[in-house]
Amino acid sequence: MFIMSKILVFLADKMADFEINLTCHLLAKNNLEIIPIAYEKSVLTALSGLKYIPRFIISEVTGFSDIDGLIIPGGFHCEQREELTRLIQKLHSSGKLTAAICAGPQYLARAGLFEKTHYTTTMTVESHKEFFSKAGNFPFPQHMFLDKPVVREGNVITAKGSAFIDFSIEILDYFGVFKEKMEKLELAQQYNSSFSRGISF
Repeated sequence: MFIMSKILVFLADKMADFEINLTCHLLAKNNLEIIPIAYEKSVLTALSGLKYIPRFIISEVTGFSDIDGLIIPGGFHCEQREELTRLIQKLHSSGKLTAAICAGPQYLARAGLFEKTHYTTTMTVESHKEFFSKAGNFPFPQHMFLDKPVVREGNVITAKGSAFIDFSIEILDYFGVFKEKMEKLELAQQYNSSFSRGISF
């Protein structure tokens, strides 16, 4: 019996939805179920101006046993409530995908994932002071930072905002969508070959 993978996507006001739209499209195209979640069931407005409605609040999905991963977009949101931290830690410790792009990795950082795991992010100390200082101190351990478009280590995938194509393809690869390595490269080139430099094989 085929069991569809279920992927949570965290939604928030001022999220950079373009960074995850391709990811969600490609996952759904390959029969992986996308489940949008948020802190509350309310209409959320992305930086694009498009509005999104979450399917569940985070406290509702924390007890789900059939979730295969979590994806967090970047943008100008930064509120981290305890229920999101617990969800990140639970999925990560269970070997499930924890993925974030652009400024999104700050949530993984505050959950402690980068103490032993390499990562990348668009965020800098300067941009944190300008846009995210209300979230607390700069959360990233610099000794684990890799200045690459996308970094995949174990069940953690992070990317810079401009690498949203590579981010999408690495997530597809994580879920075993590609039967051969060449399929991965061909899909990257199909969208834009200039964004395929960070893909690992």
